[in-house]
Amino acid sequence: MRRNEEQKCFVAVNEALQVIHNKWAFQVITQLYYSRQRFNQLRRNVGDLSVKSLIDTLRHLEQLQIVNREVYPTIPVSVEYSLTEKGKEYRKVLLQMREWGEKWMLDSENAERQ
Repeated sequence: MRRNEEQKCFVAVNEALQVIHNKWAFQVITQLYYSRQRFNQLRRNVGDLSVKSLIDTLRHLEQLQIVNREVYPTIPVSVEYSLTEKGKEYRKVLLQMREWGEKWMLDSENAERQ
């Protein structure tokens, strides 16, 4: 690969990794893949994270156009979060990472047994 192509590859991979560099981003994306959710519902489903952490994670994912935030003019105001098309496509990246991780975990377990 030429140096310019390698640099483009590095930039592209770095862009993909920026989505999940936040500690809770993976869990939020996973939850929203299955259904749109309100803030407190999402917080319960993700697990042990603070309100601030969830707000920061959602803002990060919104900024990257992975998550959509929809406000409903009710009293009190209702907000629902869902994945954008870009967010749904990112699931393919996560599935590839899972396959790679499972393969190498299995290889590690087999090496330990020998």
